Amino acid sequence: MESRLDQLRGSARAKRHNARTLAALTGNPGCNRRAVLDAAGIDKQRLAEHIGFPGSFGQSRFALSRGNAFEAMLKADDCALLREVLAADAGLDYRDLASDTLDDRHEQTVKVLADARSALIDHPLLTLDVAGQTVYLEPDLIAYAHHGRLQVVEIKSFAIVDGQADSAKVSAAAVQAAVYVLALRDLLERLGQDPSTVSHEVVLVCPADFSFHPTAVVLDVRKQLSTLRRQLSRLASVNDLIGALPAGLSFDLALDPDDLVAALAHVDARYAPECLSACELSVYCRNEAAGSTAALGRTVREALGGIDSVDEVLALAEGRREPTPDQAEAAAMLQAALRLRTEALSPALPASSAPSASEAPS
Repeated sequence: MESRLDQLRGSARAKRHNARTLAALTGNPGCNRRAVLDAAGIDKQRLAEHIGFPGSFGQSRFALSRGNAFEAMLKADDCALLREVLAADAGLDYRDLASDTLDDRHEQTVKVLADARSALIDHPLLTLDVAGQTVYLEPDLIAYAHHGRLQVVEIKSFAIVDGQADSAKVSAAAVQAAVYVLALRDLLERLGQDPSTVSHEVVLVCPADFSFHPTAVVLDVRKQLSTLRRQLSRLASVNDLIGALPAGLSFDLALDPDDLVAALAHVDARYAPECLSACELSVYCRNEAAGSTAALGRTVREALGGIDSVDEVLALAEGRREPTPDQAEAAAMLQAALRLRTEALSPALPASSAPSASEAPS
């Protein structure tokens, strides 16, 4: 299977996953195209650019610099401000595992966690096996509390205003933190320790209101962990999808754009508008899905199950096409919706044409 993945990828080096790319896997669990491309380590951003459908991804330089400044402020003076936000004991040990090499940092992380001592662990480096690849993951901080529980601390620069934050950003942070929780539990299991020592509650630290003053909220990531495990197992068992592809199929970026587009057509996509914020190939998939009910969102696609194209939807709504037994319920709903829309858009009866009181029937 490894040789088949190399063939799919072609001459390019395998693109390594990180916490953000793993978190993005949970956004569209039914997409075979993403599963195959990610399992093969194909750089989807370069692929999208090569076929003429580049997307805009990543944080702005302003957001990155703001985030770095916020994290540096929290970690200054042995995490003095962060201790205050976390209500951590002033005597809690602080371990900075910064190192020149990834292997050294990972070894230090393993040693510190094996000691099971209460500490704030900065710059840890975790690993996770994803479809045969070793992925390096860098949480912002791990807090090993006095009561023997490990908690992931995720630092973000988006604001929590009046106790509320952007739901999409909070959700993305929760999924990313769940990746770290999964990697921590995997490490403890390999060390022969109890993986449940790692709490399913993670701490999210953000600026409060419109200031740079930090505040902390606790997120329960059990749901995200369940989804993440399911998606990672799907990547690991992507062999069936790859085995069904034509022999010799490749997504080598050295190929002509037309050849790559033809290759992509062999792998089913499951496009939804939400993909635009989570997948580098989403602009191409949106163009490919034009005219389909899938392009209108998951809610529409699920409500119109079995009706794939917008043209077919309109034909059923207008009665120009006889629905199949599976489409009967959706067709009735569409016809009722069209009738209500027509009534709502019909011009009101002019007042002069209404019958007068004397003309009204007795």
